[in-house]
Amino acid sequence: MIRITLAGCTGWVGKALVAAIMAAPDLELVAGVSRQAAGRDLGEAAELPASGLPIFATVAEALGVPSDVLIDYTKPDSVKSNVLSAIAAGRHVVVGTSGMSGADYAGIEQAALAAGVGVLAAGNFSITATLLRRFAREAVKYVPDVEIIDYSSPGKPDTPSGTGFELAETLAAERMAATSLPVSALGGVRETRGGAIGVPHPVQVHSLRMPGFVLSCEAVFGLEDERLVIRHDAGTSAAPYVGGTLLAARRVGEQPGLRRGLDSLMA
Repeated sequence: MIRITLAGCTGWVGKALVAAIMAAPDLELVAGVSRQAAGRDLGEAAELPASGLPIFATVAEALGVPSDVLIDYTKPDSVKSNVLSAIAAGRHVVVGTSGMSGADYAGIEQAALAAGVGVLAAGNFSITATLLRRFAREAVKYVPDVEIIDYSSPGKPDTPSGTGFELAETLAAERMAATSLPVSALGGVRETRGGAIGVPHPVQVHSLRMPGFVLSCEAVFGLEDERLVIRHDAGTSAAPYVGGTLLAARRVGEQPGLRRGLDSLMA
C-alpha cells in the first residue's frame, strides 16, 4: 500500500485524483493540502462522501502525517518549496505543477539524490501529451527545424505551459542547429518570434492565451517542401491526467533522483 499526500486536493485535477486514489486498492490517501479548504474533511471538500481525512493549509504541516509519496498539483509560486520540503522529509514526489525553471529542477535533482528519494515531474501526465513528447523526440533526430505552439485559456498564470516548456527543453538538448536566422539577426519586432527555451539549440515557443482552449500543444517540424505537425489537445475533463499521475506515484520510488516526463516510465 502506497500512502499518498495530495497537495492541491481541491483543484481541478486534485478532486479527480482524490476519487481515483480512494478507489485504488494499492493506494491510500492520508492527507490533503489546500489553503482555502484547510480544516475541512478531505472527501467532502472534493465533493465526495466524508472520508475522515484532514486537509492542511501547507505541505509542511501535511508531512507530519506519515506517507510515502507527495503528489503536487498546486501553483508555480509554491511548487518548488513544496517539493524540497517533501524531499527533506524523505518522501518521493510526483510533480504535476508547471512553472519551474531548469535551474529549479537541477536543485531538486541534487536534493533528491542526496536524500535517496525519487522525483518524477511532468508538464502533462496525459497519455496523448506523453506520446507527443515521445514522437517529437524521434522526429527531431531527422528534422532539426522545429518550433512549438502552446495554447491555453486566458487565465493560465504561467507561460508557456509546462507541456510546452518541457517539450522545448527536451528537443533543444537533442536536436541539431536550426536553419532559421537567429533572433539576434532579425529586424522588426523580434518578440514575434516567440521565446527561446533550452540548450544548446534553443527552440522557439509561441504561446496563445484565449477563450476556447483548455490546453493544446503542437510541435511543427519543417524540411524543404514538407512539414510535420504533431499535436495534443485536451478537453475540459481532468480525467486524462489521473491515470498517468497514479502510474507515476506507483513507480516514482524505483530510483533516486529526478526523472522528467511520463515517457521516462515507458519501455
